Amino acid sequence: MNLKGHIPIYQKLTEFYRARIISQEYIPGSKIDSINKMMSRHQVSRETAKRVLKALIDENLVVSQAGRGTFINTATTLIKKWGMVIPFYSSNIEQLISQINIHAQASGRKLEYFLHYNNPDEEMRSIGQLIQKGYEAIIVVPNYDESITGEFYRKVHPGKTKIVLADNTMAGSYFEYAIQSYDLGVKRAVDYLTETEKGNYLLLSNEKWQGRNLVFEMMKQTFEMILDLKYPDRKLFLSSDIMELTSEFFTKNKIKGILTIQDSIAVRLIGRLQKWGFKIPEDLKLVSYGNTELSELFTPSITVVDCKYGEMALRITQLIKNDPDLSGKQVVVQPNLIIRET
Repeated sequence: MNLKGHIPIYQKLTEFYRARIISQEYIPGSKIDSINKMMSRHQVSRETAKRVLKALIDENLVVSQAGRGTFINTATTLIKKWGMVIPFYSSNIEQLISQINIHAQASGRKLEYFLHYNNPDEEMRSIGQLIQKGYEAIIVVPNYDESITGEFYRKVHPGKTKIVLADNTMAGSYFEYAIQSYDLGVKRAVDYLTETEKGNYLLLSNEKWQGRNLVFEMMKQTFEMILDLKYPDRKLFLSSDIMELTSEFFTKNKIKGILTIQDSIAVRLIGRLQKWGFKIPEDLKLVSYGNTELSELFTPSITVVDCKYGEMALRITQLIKNDPDLSGKQVVVQPNLIIRET
């Protein structure tokens, strides 16, 4: 590592070890570099190495055992908190948080959420920190390219902390999860949207992130597969930017059905369509994926794929508590279509 620069060497070295401890590159319970090994490995003075170890001990990241050495700390007692690690804050995720919080409070636990901004490294770091702090449970809504963190979940050492994945695409299918069936949700939406005159369709996400979006890819593939089988003459258009859509786009491409992947996006789009003179569902149909408060309280109320966040929260709680009545440890919730004014 580069120890040059204006930041003190001991601080850089402390961060070097801190990052690797939190990410579990150094396995909990394993031995950390001794003072002599640290001096040799990083070409630093004994005083610097001692200062780094003291900082790690003070942060409770490592523990020194007389005559044996210094070891990566493991949480021996848990605190009555559930941590929720999420990629962003949206109306859909807010609904899931709200439902999980009901169960957390009923269990005498405090629920806290932490943003990882769709960043795999930040996701893993956050989980490592919560394990270090001894959170009783960690619920994770993974980044959109779960294949990046799949190996981390396979090797992670949670200790006594319970980790449950939620609302993902099963890329980490060897891990415990409670998710929704995106395939079935999209199928029910498409079946409804295609009950109309001949035309084309739009799948709208309005999210731009670096890398792959496995959720959007799964929804797209399911949508296109259904059209290929039943309506090969109809086309699916994709957009991840609501600002690029125009009245001309809908008219020119003969859009007759829209599926948005969040209720908040649906609200914004309906406002634009009304401004442009389109009538829903007379001119085109719209389905939103979510069923949050927004979809029901907005006027007109929005036709939705109900993600069953209440049921998902219940299953997550059962997984956390190792409920013997839960059949299996990988739960897939079946979403329903709710037809409303739109």
